[in-house]
Amino acid sequence: MTTLISREPPTTQTEPSTYRGLAIMVGVFFIIGTVAGVLSVTVGDGVLDETNVLAAAAADETALIGGGLLVLVMGFPLAMVPVLLYPLFRRYNQILAMGAVVFRGVLEAATYMALAALMFVTAGVGREYAAAGSPTDSHFDAWGNVLLEAMDWVEVLLAMVFSLGAMMLGWLFYRTRIIPRWLALWGFLGAILYFVAPLIVMFDIQNLELSLTTSIGWLLGPLALQEMVFAVWMIVKGFEKEPVQELMS
Repeated sequence: MTTLISREPPTTQTEPSTYRGLAIMVGVFFIIGTVAGVLSVTVGDGVLDETNVLAAAAADETALIGGGLLVLVMGFPLAMVPVLLYPLFRRYNQILAMGAVVFRGVLEAATYMALAALMFVTAGVGREYAAAGSPTDSHFDAWGNVLLEAMDWVEVLLAMVFSLGAMMLGWLFYRTRIIPRWLALWGFLGAILYFVAPLIVMFDIQNLELSLTTSIGWLLGPLALQEMVFAVWMIVKGFEKEPVQELMS
């Protein structure tokens, strides 16, 4: 006597809800990272933009430390996004999916930690500056300048790592079609423009600043806007069902 055994994949019924939850998580992480990034600039840059950064750090140490903590809050959720997406993307191209994890995950998180550490060190040196009686024409001036220069260069490195990782994610999204292609192409082209910005800043020794408010802001804007549209799309719409099913088959 022959017994018929059903061979339907046991995960078939759970896949839609699983990937819906993943899409929501990705969107929420993007929003958390972006909000924390904006707040870090609002809180910390008031100190870092002062002419005498150590005096400003001594006067408002809490703002600088708070800005550094917000940088970490920004970095870790954003670094988790390519990790969450890796199980999907590796089915299309494992090397490119791993590249996104390395650049948009590991290296980006490392540069965020370096930036936050420099802010914490600046706060500590500011404390020593105040304890020394805020001396003029001392080695403290050199330390303040070095710390600011180091933060500027870390931000440039961060922009390069971030944009390279964003290119990889944009291309993976475009090829897998798990989000609309117009949204994926917007992110990919925006990442290319974003990558140009730190290259310009690297050779502009008089104005080492990456900001939407400067003359190169138009290079940063398209990707910044795309990531917010992408985040909302993930939360509201989620992944395209058919491409996800094809990818997982």
